[in-house]
Amino acid sequence: MFRLQGSKVLAVDMTGDAVKAKNGSMVAYDGQMAFKKMSGGGEGVRGMVTRRLTGEQMTVMEVKGHGTCWFADRACEINLVNLQGDKLFVESSNLLATDAGLRTGTSFTGLRGASQGNGLFTTTVEGHGQAAIMSDGPAVVLRVSSQYPLTVDPGAYVAHQGNLRQSFQSGVTFRTLMGEGGGEAFQIRFEGDGLVYVQPSERNTIAGDV
Repeated sequence: MFRLQGSKVLAVDMTGDAVKAKNGSMVAYDGQMAFKKMSGGGEGVRGMVTRRLTGEQMTVMEVKGHGTCWFADRACEINLVNLQGDKLFVESSNLLATDAGLRTGTSFTGLRGASQGNGLFTTTVEGHGQAAIMSDGPAVVLRVSSQYPLTVDPGAYVAHQGNLRQSFQSGVTFRTLMGEGGGEAFQIRFEGDGLVYVQPSERNTIAGDV
């Protein structure tokens, strides 16, 4: 069971079950725990091939045991996500831990990923269970509906879930090319029905430079 202890530490209570967590993110535990290194991007041969093709090289560990294990990473804020058969899209660098029963994989992001400097693919988490994602500062969860589409800065985007379509928007003009852009030349537009997680901080991205 996932629970937050403060806003920057994830506590997981285990009774013989397991979780998958970012490699090296354990900060403390009580009881008996076993740690086994795994790889992100999906399990099995397909996952291995996908990881090599996509560059989603996240390394994870399986933690199994009886007791409580605490996880944290670089004092990042932690947000809990409940999945009920739907799929979470999250940058691998923002994923801290998942229930062991959740399936992980990769998804093509195209220009959106390129604008973020994260490559062309992102990590997916799917199934029934909990996931813990990280953000630089407390994330806000913004609802998208058919009446209210949402536009997000690529540098502030953390994750999304639900039945959402995303498209890449460019505001590059002649003035941008002349060095008079406002630093918001690229955005991600979400339409449909779902949730988008946005952090109150922007990564250094290609979008922020033009």
